[in-house]
Amino acid sequence: MRIILFLLIFISAFSSAQDNKTTQMDPYIQNKGKPLPAVRPEDKVKIIHADEFKKDTKYEGNQYMVGHVQIEHQGSILYADEVILYNDQSLVKAIGNAKLQNADGSVITAHEMEYNGVTQKGVAKKDVVLTDPKQTIKTDILYYDRLANQAYFNTGGTISDAQNVMYTKSATYFLNTKMIDFVGNVKIDSPDYIIEGPNIKQNQNTKVAEFFGPTTITNRANPKNRIYTERGTYRMETKEAFLNKNSKIFYNDKILTGDDMYFNNITGFGKATGNVTLDDPKEKRYMKGGYGEIFQKKDSAMMTKGPYAVKIMEKDSIYFAAEKILSYQRPDSADITIKKSFLRAYKKGRIFKSNAQGRADSIAFNETDGIMHMYTNPILWSGEKQVTGDKVEAYFNTKTENIDSLKVIGNAFAISKVDSLNLKDEFNQVKGKFMTVYYQNNEIKEARVVGNAQSITYVDDVDQETKKPMRIGITLSTCGIIGALFEETGLQIISCSIGANSDTYPMSMIEPDRRKFSDFNWNTKDRIRKWQDILVDSPNYEEIKYTSDNELFDKAQEAVDKERAKEEAKKPKRVRK
Repeated sequence: MRIILFLLIFISAFSSAQDNKTTQMDPYIQNKGKPLPAVRPEDKVKIIHADEFKKDTKYEGNQYMVGHVQIEHQGSILYADEVILYNDQSLVKAIGNAKLQNADGSVITAHEMEYNGVTQKGVAKKDVVLTDPKQTIKTDILYYDRLANQAYFNTGGTISDAQNVMYTKSATYFLNTKMIDFVGNVKIDSPDYIIEGPNIKQNQNTKVAEFFGPTTITNRANPKNRIYTERGTYRMETKEAFLNKNSKIFYNDKILTGDDMYFNNITGFGKATGNVTLDDPKEKRYMKGGYGEIFQKKDSAMMTKGPYAVKIMEKDSIYFAAEKILSYQRPDSADITIKKSFLRAYKKGRIFKSNAQGRADSIAFNETDGIMHMYTNPILWSGEKQVTGDKVEAYFNTKTENIDSLKVIGNAFAISKVDSLNLKDEFNQVKGKFMTVYYQNNEIKEARVVGNAQSITYVDDVDQETKKPMRIGITLSTCGIIGALFEETGLQIISCSIGANSDTYPMSMIEPDRRKFSDFNWNTKDRIRKWQDILVDSPNYEEIKYTSDNELFDKAQEAVDKERAKEEAKKPKRVRK
């Protein structure tokens, strides 16, 4: 664009005094009453050639040159078919095949060129082409201002360089800063991407573009991968985007949003801070947090700072939370053409589903197959039932979206409140090395315990006279394998095999400390009761206070103690003399 500056300099030399008539020039370059400047010796130009010099009525009596006109000034040469000198107004007009060539090779061509030496403004018209070492500009009308050191067009045009072609309604070029301000349906077309927006500023030296207003950067190879922002910066050589307002990154059928965002189109790495959301409509899952990262080429993402994820299901969605959540896809080991989706929650993992809530140090969920692993101190609640162990595996039916079964590996322990409608300290318990829990109608229905299986179950019967439930006692069982059936208000041992030993004690004959296993761990303080509870480490509910019903045992114990006292009273007393 330096060629424009040379054009302005040498044309200003046409200021010799002659008696000429006024003429109509482009309004942009009009004098508007400014005084004529003094002509300096260095501003004079040299007329190299013209076929003819004329002065007649054709141009209102002004002098003009015709045929192969060449004018030189400080190494810059103007070529044209005709050049008219409006000397009294310091105006010059070149017509027909106008060409201004600079010594460094920069060139501007047009059908017409006009310049005002007073306002120091010029205009090139009709099929304007400007080329310099950095770019080529094509438009119908190009305006330039020597004092402001800038040029612009507003009739539509293109600016192209070695890599990009820029289309715009209007553009202003600032020669000092090498900044171009594009306005109105701007489009930047490159081999790798397309940028479109209403207002884009680009520095031709640094190749940095700034966006003002709704702007998209679209991947040419995969148009679904694109960036949207309403305020941002793009480094065109490194292909890095810095996004600051209402921004979204679309990649691999996913959408990342945030207050401040970054994305590298070469590496596929992106990050976001603030109100971050990663939406995956294809997998029916979204993640939220305060900070997020994506890895497009690995098809993975990470979320921190209070993150949570929601696996959307038609009937019953699953909510996840932890200190860090990862999501990624991997090829199926059996068929690499099929990708499987995974989600992992690290440190203080929590989950919520209407019929199952849990927590563990880490949770891994195979979304495609519906298999969830819970590691390190896992605990799972379902209704008034609780399952713990060293590791818990939950199996979801991907069609019905319900849990089919659980596997508890190591120190398996299931607890069931005897009657959820009261606050009596009564719990059915079954434990062992391994446990498989089966669900029916979204409720725990059956359990099979293998290895050192033990159970504590409350036994009821129906009073024949009152037809009401009547507590018989508590059964303590030890077996190699236990099969247990969870009922509405109780736990029924349906099988006890391999070294079976089972005894039922009336309530009056079993001590309170034998009604629970030593590692009994019923937890009401940390239990997740609504999905919002996963947003904190623990809802920290007030512990439920249960009432112990020891009346029968206490009466029996009291009677025993009285009998013992009577027996002691009958024994002769020895008196030491």
